[in-house]
Amino acid sequence: NQFRIGLLRMERVIRERMTITDPHEIAPSQLINIRPVVASIKEFFGGSQLSQFMDQTNPLAELTHKRRLSALGPGGLSRDRAGFDVRDVHFSHYGRICPIETPEGPNIGLIGSLATFGWVNEYGFIETPYRKVVRELPTNSSPELIDRILSEDFHDSSGKVLFPAGTTITPEVAKRLARFRKASLKVIPFVSSEVVYLSADEEENYVVAQANSPLDEHGHFLAERIEARAGGSFTMASKDQVEYVDLSPKQIVSVAASLIPFLEHDDANRALMGANMQRQAVPLVKPEVPLVSTGMEQQTAADSGQVIFAEGDGLVTSVTGIGITVHYDTGVEKTYPLQKFLRSNQGTCINQRAIVRRGQRVSTGETLADSSSTDSGELALGQTLLCAFMSWEGYNFEDAIIISEAVARDKFTSIHMEKHEVEARDTKLGPEEVTRDIPNVGEESLSDLDEYGIIRVGAEVHSGDILVGKITPKGETELTAEEKLLRAIFGEKAREVKDSSLRVPHGERGKVIDSHFFARPDNEASRPHHGQANHQCRWPPYAQITDELPPGVLAMIRIAIAQRRKVAEGDKIAGRHGNKGVIARILPVEDMPHLPDGTPVDIILNPIGVPSRMNIGQVLETHLGWAARRLGFRA
Repeated sequence: NQFRIGLLRMERVIRERMTITDPHEIAPSQLINIRPVVASIKEFFGGSQLSQFMDQTNPLAELTHKRRLSALGPGGLSRDRAGFDVRDVHFSHYGRICPIETPEGPNIGLIGSLATFGWVNEYGFIETPYRKVVRELPTNSSPELIDRILSEDFHDSSGKVLFPAGTTITPEVAKRLARFRKASLKVIPFVSSEVVYLSADEEENYVVAQANSPLDEHGHFLAERIEARAGGSFTMASKDQVEYVDLSPKQIVSVAASLIPFLEHDDANRALMGANMQRQAVPLVKPEVPLVSTGMEQQTAADSGQVIFAEGDGLVTSVTGIGITVHYDTGVEKTYPLQKFLRSNQGTCINQRAIVRRGQRVSTGETLADSSSTDSGELALGQTLLCAFMSWEGYNFEDAIIISEAVARDKFTSIHMEKHEVEARDTKLGPEEVTRDIPNVGEESLSDLDEYGIIRVGAEVHSGDILVGKITPKGETELTAEEKLLRAIFGEKAREVKDSSLRVPHGERGKVIDSHFFARPDNEASRPHHGQANHQCRWPPYAQITDELPPGVLAMIRIAIAQRRKVAEGDKIAGRHGNKGVIARILPVEDMPHLPDGTPVDIILNPIGVPSRMNIGQVLETHLGWAARRLGFRA
């Protein structure tokens, strides 16, 4: 739509120019101006309410953001005038919009999430899949007829009953039926594998049964009366009335909500918090797949696009820190580059790591490399902890949480990255200069800078440390007696410049992991030569795709700093059932309560936080997780 608006503006400009110029002398290039098209697209991506900065906190946050549905924006509602009816869950949301995942606050109910199997059709309506219930089959479809049961008597041409109602069709019966020129046979209704997508309007005309309706191995309904939906209300329908069956019980919820185990035992408000808080999980250094999972973890990780999978059967021929090479059985050899320590939009770390070895055989769909928050190709947002529901001297009062020192040591350690950049500009008083020669700065502060004034990769930096040395020309002012003396001693250069170096902002620290220097092609002389390899594009095919520096900018330096952060008192910690809290105390391991065999617990939660919140899923998860850990299986 925005593109069309841009083209219409361009058309108007062309028509105006055609009316005021001589058609014999004008060239097409003089008529066409693409600026209106570029401006309208920039306006949409830069200024539209619906154009947002992608949430990349973890793979689930990215996936969920791409599946977001909004009733706000141009042509939509305004949050001030939207009433309760608009925000409430509607029966037409079933299988299309998640009834659980929506923000808390003023946008509640106005911003939703696409359900797991929902899709948007060509007209912009959301459709959801159903399995078709079949009552009639063509007589010539032998494989489909096998094991079906006739629902009425089958007569020959003379009217004689050949097969009475209730006859199970065997291969021999199917052959005999095919000899008759009858177009179709009526059979007892069965759920077929045919999938049909229906919009909310279309669904109102049908009777739809639940996905967990009891069926036999041939797809026939076992019960005479079945729970179903008809025209927006729930009812008990006869099995002969049912026309469609839900594809899966999880089709009513979104991806984030489908990752909550025992979701059906949680109150909706807490399930909403659990779904939303999974998107806020910070990627950890050692991701750990959950002991109690729902089965959606692998598909979610795959759809996030951050995990690399084998495209066929083959042999891994090379594994390095930056890439994996696989020789497929088809004869094709493919190299998969790995993303190493890239900064996400939220400052978390995206880092892919190989989990295969050289010489290993891989099959289609097998995981080659994990990313942040994935473990063996499955989504792994948190850590497995041994949990105690008990009070501990009042320290876990009001949702406060106590954790063990053993947990704080390395389990919840994460890497955060910040990018800092500085530009050397051409000012009225002369060009700014990137240099190591900075006035009034001691040698100690310059120890980690190279000869060009750029910090070396690997240096540990703290608040106020210089990252890039830069000096800016100062305007001529009336000199004081001291400055005149200094100028007389040190010459003209005694320094009409001021220090404008890039420094580490207050409160930041970390290790320099990357530095890039950008200069104009005509200003190549100013480019440092010491780190050519470091400044080359990581992916050769994209090396030629470059942007010009803005006007007046001679050079730009970008520095990336990574910081390792451990969990601390005051941090928020949460489960998948909306059971959130703040860490109030980190206790030594010897002070933690322990099991009868002496095993200390990892985390202490307040038991009062369970009954009033009605999120019993957390208790069931801890019990099943405990059994899984003891018996060595994954639930």
